[in-house]
Amino acid sequence: MVVPIERPCVRRILRDIARRGQDTHEGAAVKVLIADDHRLIIEGVKLKLAELDPAVETVVAMNLEELDRMVATHADSLDLALVDITMPGTQGHQHVSRLRAQAPALPVIVLSGSEDVDLMRSLMEIGVLGFIPKAYSPEVMLSAIRLVMAGGVYIPPLLLANAQAQGWQPSEAAAPAADPARGIDGLRKLLTERQIDVMRLLSQGKPNKLIARDLGISEGTVKIHLAAIFRALNVRNRVEAVVASRKLQGL
Repeated sequence: MVVPIERPCVRRILRDIARRGQDTHEGAAVKVLIADDHRLIIEGVKLKLAELDPAVETVVAMNLEELDRMVATHADSLDLALVDITMPGTQGHQHVSRLRAQAPALPVIVLSGSEDVDLMRSLMEIGVLGFIPKAYSPEVMLSAIRLVMAGGVYIPPLLLANAQAQGWQPSEAAAPAADPARGIDGLRKLLTERQIDVMRLLSQGKPNKLIARDLGISEGTVKIHLAAIFRALNVRNRVEAVVASRKLQGL
């Protein structure tokens, strides 16, 4: 089951993303980190990601050492991380906690062979935005990815049923909205450098088409970044985002 966080424009953005396969792409595409120690899983995920964006770029880690190296090298340019809970070198979900600390603005989805509800809840509490059991269909995975990249949270049906029974709700504390008065440095903890670039051009009043052309990315990618920017600025729409961004010190 897909459970979105209520945010303005999310429904429109989801429709735009769904149509992106029909668009002509220019420049850089979505960049995704896949961390899993099974090559078959990696290749299967790549095939499904191509439905999200035919020009999607992926970086791969098959153990803890590679994961640390990929994050150190690519953190600022990544749009999403898909991470297995068990890989060579990992202990529990410490590697996921470390990833959240190293790249707090990076959306993380956990892929796992486990369907343990307590594990799901623990990961959601540290800021993971989705948990996808590997027994689920590729279509469910793709829907979850689309939702998370548009600013939502994917909660698997098992956890949702348990949560409803116990009154638990996923915490958003791991991704708090930024106070514009703090300036751009505070936002760097919530946004990637590419998203900062998008926000800078947004503050100049440029439309998505010009932002995409200036940064060498597709308009669809701009829309995904805008969803993250709205969330970080705690605003409801583009106009409020422009006003808030112009108040930032150092932008």
